[in-house]
Amino acid sequence: MTDLTGKVAVVVGAGSPDNMGQHIARTLAGAGAKVVVAGRKQDVLSAFAAEIGGDWLLCDLTSKADVEALATETLARHGRVDVAVNASGWGLLKSIHEITEEELDAIIALQFKGVHYFLSAFVRAMPNGGSLVQVSSATTTCVINDHAAYIGTKAGSEALIRCVANQYGAQGIRANVVSPGLTESPMTVGAFSVPGLAAAFTSKYPLGRVGTSQDIANAVLWLADEGSFITGQNLQINGGLTLRGNPGADEVSASVAAAMAAQA
Repeated sequence: MTDLTGKVAVVVGAGSPDNMGQHIARTLAGAGAKVVVAGRKQDVLSAFAAEIGGDWLLCDLTSKADVEALATETLARHGRVDVAVNASGWGLLKSIHEITEEELDAIIALQFKGVHYFLSAFVRAMPNGGSLVQVSSATTTCVINDHAAYIGTKAGSEALIRCVANQYGAQGIRANVVSPGLTESPMTVGAFSVPGLAAAFTSKYPLGRVGTSQDIANAVLWLADEGSFITGQNLQINGGLTLRGNPGADEVSASVAAAMAAQA
C-alpha cells in the first residue's frame, strides 16, 4: 500500500464537486499526504479541503502569476512539494471549422500554456525530486470527431511532460501522463444522459465498462509513490480502449437511435 505520510501534494483542478481532481486529492489524502487543492471556486475548495484535512489556494491556471503563487505559497505554508497533479481541462467539442478564434485562444491558454506554467513552477518547487502528473486524454491516441482543439492541446501537454521527464530526471523528478477514455464525471454528465451513447463506447472497452474518476485517482496514487521507477510515459487508464479505438459517428448514431426506439 502506498504511504504518503509526510508528503505534500498539490492538485490543480479540484474546484468542482466530485470531479476528477477531487477524487485524486481524496485518494492522495487517504494515503497520508497533506493535499493542497487549487482552482477558481473558493467556496468549493475550502469546503473540500476541510473534508480531507487539507489546504486550499485559489489558482487560475491560465495566469502565470497565479501558478507561480500556488507553488511559492505551498512551499511557504508546508515547506515542500512532493507531488503535483494537473487535472484541469475544458471539453471543447466542436468541429475544427466551427471553433472561433476566441475559443481557440482560451483552450490553448488552459490546456497548453497553463500546463507549461504548471510544470515550470513545480520543477522549481521540487529541488529534491518528486512526481509531476498531467491528466490528458485517450483521444490523443484514439482520435474522435469534433475534438480537434481539445486533442491538439492535450497532445501538446503530453509533449511538455516528455521534455520535463528528459531534462529534470537528474533532479529526481518523475513526470508522467495519465490518459482516461470516456469517464463518468461532472464534465461528461451530458454525454451519459443521452440514451445509447455510453453503450456505443462501452463496446470498445475490452474490460467491459467505461472508466471512473477513481480509476484515474488510483493510477495517480501509484505514480506518486517514490517506488514507481517510471518517467516520461503516458499511462492509458482506459480499460483497453486504445486496442479498439473510439466508436465512429455512425456507430454512435446507430446506438442512440436504437436506445431511443426501445424507449418509445
